[in-house]
Amino acid sequence: MRVIYLLAITLVIQSCAAQNILKLPVNKDNNTLLWEVSGKGLKQPSYLFGTFHILCKDDIQFSANLQTALKASNQVYFEMDLDDPKNTLGGMFFMNMKDKTLADLYTVEELQKVTKFYKDSLKMNLSYFNKMKPMMLAALLYPRMMPCKTPSGIEIELMTIAKKEKKEILGFETIEFQSSIFDSIPYGVQAKDLLKNIDSLNKYKVYFNKMVQTYKNQQTDSLVAIVNDKTFSDGENNDALLKNRNLNWVKQLNTILPKTNIFMAVGAAHLFGKDGLIDLLRKDGYTVKPIVNKLK
Repeated sequence: MRVIYLLAITLVIQSCAAQNILKLPVNKDNNTLLWEVSGKGLKQPSYLFGTFHILCKDDIQFSANLQTALKASNQVYFEMDLDDPKNTLGGMFFMNMKDKTLADLYTVEELQKVTKFYKDSLKMNLSYFNKMKPMMLAALLYPRMMPCKTPSGIEIELMTIAKKEKKEILGFETIEFQSSIFDSIPYGVQAKDLLKNIDSLNKYKVYFNKMVQTYKNQQTDSLVAIVNDKTFSDGENNDALLKNRNLNWVKQLNTILPKTNIFMAVGAAHLFGKDGLIDLLRKDGYTVKPIVNKLK
């Protein structure tokens, strides 16, 4: 069955070769993470894919339609250019707070709790990371919530394919800009959230695993509900983390899309909802359609 499906995709590509326009099957509902962006005078469609930044490596698989869309695109865009050493090797510099240390944010007892937790659970001596932004420290908890020892990133796996296909890799943001987002959220708020994560780690593990499973099943409405669950997020920072960035990306896309067709892969939380990329692109006059993204 899989061979027949792949053959069908190949025939679709061949039949459209003369027109140089790729046509992929439209999904019957919105439960997909792969979307086509067309209309508004675009000569070729571009593609939008929602990622999950960290998954077990064995869970990261790409459908034939997704790989076809990536290969048919001239450029690959991530949130940040992961192929630029300034955005990767320079990341450690921007992980630190500007004018605070963890000791400034916690009481003596709270700091002892956080320090002990990282030492016991992650074998990490916080004295070497006493200026790291609490949100960055919180991100280090995710691998501990996963049922595997080999986590990877969807973006990393996509970049491997993109490089193999000799695609140009670009990004909507720089490491400096992303760092400024975390600086815009008060360090005290970040510290409070980190402590809450540690105190409720088992609950967060259940929440995280539910979010992973919902993502893998491409249940988009449920995914939005989980991301907005006020038990784990009050949504206070959604403008900084999601809405404002989406608006900035759409502004860039209005310049990029008329020039070339691209494959863009960004966190799935950026796609959906009234401030998500899908609705924002539609409001700007584009046609955004769900594309079949099943593995079989």
